[in-house]
Amino acid sequence: MTVSFDLDAYLARIATKAPPAADADGLAAIQRAQRLTIPFENLDVTLGRGISLDPTHVFDKLVHRRRGGYCFEQNSLFLRALHALGFEARPLLARVWLMATDETPPLTHTLNLVRIDGEDWIADAGFGGSYTPPMRLADGATATAPDGATFRLSRHERHGWMLDRQGEPGAEWHPQYSFTLNEVAPLDLELGNHWTATRPDTRFTTLTVVSLCLPTGFAALTDRHYSRRAGDQAVEAEIESAKAYRLRLNFVFGIVLDEVEVNGLGLY
Repeated sequence: MTVSFDLDAYLARIATKAPPAADADGLAAIQRAQRLTIPFENLDVTLGRGISLDPTHVFDKLVHRRRGGYCFEQNSLFLRALHALGFEARPLLARVWLMATDETPPLTHTLNLVRIDGEDWIADAGFGGSYTPPMRLADGATATAPDGATFRLSRHERHGWMLDRQGEPGAEWHPQYSFTLNEVAPLDLELGNHWTATRPDTRFTTLTVVSLCLPTGFAALTDRHYSRRAGDQAVEAEIESAKAYRLRLNFVFGIVLDEVEVNGLGLY
């Protein structure tokens, strides 16, 4: 069953007045707009509500209720928006190597493969730790984000493709995630989402995480710790009270939780 997509409401949510063209520039514009306006967050995991990938639920949560979500929510919304805009696109699954503790990490990230003028691109509106611009799928392709980080794609003998990140010029390269071009079924996404939202002792079940891309930087809340980078300026602070946490959620990330919900996060 096809679920309708309210493109006007989505564009209003991401502060975009007119639908972009279904080309490389349009892809970059729509991904960037979503990352600047819809925060990455796992608050519903911490609150014990679980994460639903039902398209109507995702749209209501991220668009109408102006909440955020993590990769499975963000990139499912993004994929439906791409289809509504006339792009040819489908989901991929990825293994996150950044901060991985397993020899081979599980398939707990999703991104989108987009075909433009006969060429494949990757587009990711849902990686919470950094901003990767859309990239042409080519061995050795690179892209630089507005915050100065550089990304590099390369073929990988075991894992298909590897995306590496360099935080600043001259810094060490780190693997961010790997992926293949295998077809991904809706149940594959459900499985990855369930593992990510319920597996004990993992990042999203032990930490409360919120982040948002800034025009030239990044803002993040990890439990009580707040960090913000914008250009050459950086701020870090510990949020000392539930009231201050609630205000920070609202004014920096645009997320409105009531007092009961903030107390339910168990941070104070």
